[in-house]
Amino acid sequence: MPFVKVVKNKAYFKRFQVKFRRRREGRTDYRQRHKLITQDKNKYKSPKYRLVVRFTNRYVICQIVFSEIDGDKVLCSANSKELIQHGLKVGLKNYAAAYATGLLVARRLLKKVGLDETYNGVEEPTGEVVSTEGEDGRTFFVPEVDEAKRPFRCLLDVGIKNTTTGARVFGAMKGASDGGLDIPHNHKRFPGYSRDTKQFEADVHKSHIFGGHVADYMKTMEEDDEENYKKHFKGYHDEDLSADDLEEHLEKVHASIRENPDAEEKDAFADFDREHAKPKKKTLEQRKADVAAKKQSFRGDEKEEDAMEEVEAEEEEEEKPSVVPTTKASSY
Repeated sequence: MPFVKVVKNKAYFKRFQVKFRRRREGRTDYRQRHKLITQDKNKYKSPKYRLVVRFTNRYVICQIVFSEIDGDKVLCSANSKELIQHGLKVGLKNYAAAYATGLLVARRLLKKVGLDETYNGVEEPTGEVVSTEGEDGRTFFVPEVDEAKRPFRCLLDVGIKNTTTGARVFGAMKGASDGGLDIPHNHKRFPGYSRDTKQFEADVHKSHIFGGHVADYMKTMEEDDEENYKKHFKGYHDEDLSADDLEEHLEKVHASIRENPDAEEKDAFADFDREHAKPKKKTLEQRKADVAAKKQSFRGDEKEEDAMEEVEAEEEEEEKPSVVPTTKASSY
């Protein structure tokens, strides 16, 4: 038997470097993250901003994030659950909802930094990729460029999501781009692009933005299996939405988002039983007033006790029997 060198010996395991926890869990691609957050060293305090798009079982979450040495900071965020207040109550995680959520976070962020009037984005989506070239040769993915105020630039962060053609994450990116954010991208991952012919059909992409693929599926299922159709699209029926109403309804949702992208203010203790809530901390003046009132109550109690003792003493004296002196009888 030939000599075989044992590679994974005791010395090997002594020098074994354990990977980061999120890498072991398969939740973070650190190679991708390093490229997204690393900024030039001559650009002090100018971090790279990322459009972070994540999907849950029911909603779409979009955030504008920048990284510091102590962790990530969220500059602005939007959730597709917020689309309910804009009129969209069903289908909150499909391509159309992802586009609307991206549009919402873009308009909210630009309003926060004061660029909402300068960069309106694309008010009527066409599905095409719009780009303009600045004086320095830099490509901006917004229709208008102001010399005094450059557009807000951020990069798409897909996490560990598969970047296949037609993925919903690109719908959120397109919504943010049409909302006025400068996000580098091209048309090769949008619905409507053919890898074989190398051609892009913007009409197909526009159809997805306005829920055309959902409407087609509704019509097909209604013809083939009406019973299953009523169960599957029950939420749409409850909101009186048919396949022909989706595009018009989503147009109203986009208009509502542009009109007021602010987040709805909520009371954190709306559903909390205030009877058992922790009382609000009192000021110094209030605490002094409480102490003075307590001292005064003690003084009042002492006076009452003294008065009661005097009354009781008088009553005891009145109740005592009167003693009559008697003379001794003579013994003779």
